Amino acid sequence: MKQTDQTLLEQLRITEFEIEQRKHLFALAPRDEMLLRAAGNLVESHLEELVTRFYELQTSTPEIALLIGDADTLQRLRSAQRRYVVDLFSGIYDLEYVNIRLRIGLVHKRIGVEPKLYLAAVDSLKFLLAEKLTELIPDAEVRLHTLHALDKLMMFDVALVFETYIRSLVAEIETSRNKSEQYARTLEEKVATRTRQLEELSRTDPLTGLLNRRYLDETLTRVLRSAQRRREKVALVYLDVDHFKLLNDSEGHQRGDEVLRLLGEIISRITRLEDGCFRYGGDEFCIVLPNCDQKQAEETFLQRLVDELATILPGLSLSVGCSETGPDDFVLPEELLGKADQRMYEMKQRHRMDLAAGPGKADEKASEDAPVVGR
Repeated sequence: MKQTDQTLLEQLRITEFEIEQRKHLFALAPRDEMLLRAAGNLVESHLEELVTRFYELQTSTPEIALLIGDADTLQRLRSAQRRYVVDLFSGIYDLEYVNIRLRIGLVHKRIGVEPKLYLAAVDSLKFLLAEKLTELIPDAEVRLHTLHALDKLMMFDVALVFETYIRSLVAEIETSRNKSEQYARTLEEKVATRTRQLEELSRTDPLTGLLNRRYLDETLTRVLRSAQRRREKVALVYLDVDHFKLLNDSEGHQRGDEVLRLLGEIISRITRLEDGCFRYGGDEFCIVLPNCDQKQAEETFLQRLVDELATILPGLSLSVGCSETGPDDFVLPEELLGKADQRMYEMKQRHRMDLAAGPGKADEKASEDAPVVGR
C-alpha cells in the first residue's frame, strides 16, 4: 500500500491502546489532564501575549528567522501557535490530538527545521508557559502539579514529533537505497548486455553472421561429447568457393564480399538450430551436423545447398568435403575436421563438383562421379 493511502497514525501504527501506553510511560494521568484543562482558561486570557513573546525569542535567532522568511509566514505561524497552545490545555489527548502532533513533526522536517532548533523552541515555549502559570496560579501545590503535568505532556508531544522526524529520515534512506539498488540493477543489466554483445562479436564473423574459427574447437568438442553420451553420429561438411581469387580480381572485392555474405545466409537458412555454422577463414566454411551421418549430409544438406545456389548465386561452384564419426568410436575434433578438409582439397584438385550449376548439370555430374561429395 502506498503511503498516500494511509494516515500518519496508520503509517506509525498508533492506536488508542498505543496512546494509553504512551501516557502510562510518561505518567500522564487523568488528574494531570484535569489540571491542564483547569489552567486552560488562565492561559487563553494571556494567549496573544505568550505567542508574541515566543516569536520575539524565535526571530532573535538568525537560523530560525531565516526559516520563517517573511511577515506573511510569521502571521500564519502565530495563528498555528495559538491553536497549539490551546490544544495543550484542552485536557483531551486522543487520536486526533496525536495526529496533529505527528503532522507538526512532519511539517517541521519538510521545511528543514533541525531537531536542535525544534527542541530549543519547545524549551522556550515551556519556559514562557511555566512563567505565566506561576504568575496566575496562587495555590503552590496546584501550581506545582500543573507545571509537572505540563512538563509530562510536552515530553509526550516531543516523542511524537521525533517519531515523524525519524520516520522521514528512514524513508529518505530507504528511497536513496532503492534508487541505488535500481541504478545498480540497471548497470548490471547494461554490463550483462554489453558482455553478451562482446561475446557475440568475439565469436561471430561480421561479414557472414556465422560463427568464426575461434569458436569451432569449443563447439566440436561439446558436440562430440554430447554425441558420445547419446551414441549418435556427427557429420562435418567443409566448403570452399572455387576460383574465389579470380572472382575478386575480375569483379572486385566488394562482389567477393557479397558472394560470401549470401553464401553465409544460405547456410544459415538451410541448417537446423542445433547445427554449427562457421566461416573457417577466407572463402572456406565449416558446418557441424549433430545426429547426422555423411550420407544424410550429402543427400539432405548438400541438395538443399545446390537448390539455393542455383537460385541465388547461379554460376558459383564449391568444392566440398564431408566426414563423420560415431556412434561407437569417435575421432578427435581435429581429425574430423582434417578428414573433411582433405576430402574437400581432393575434390578441388579434381574439379569434380559444381554445386551452383543447377539441377540439370548437377544430375549429370552426380551420374558421372557419384556420390556428390569427394571421397
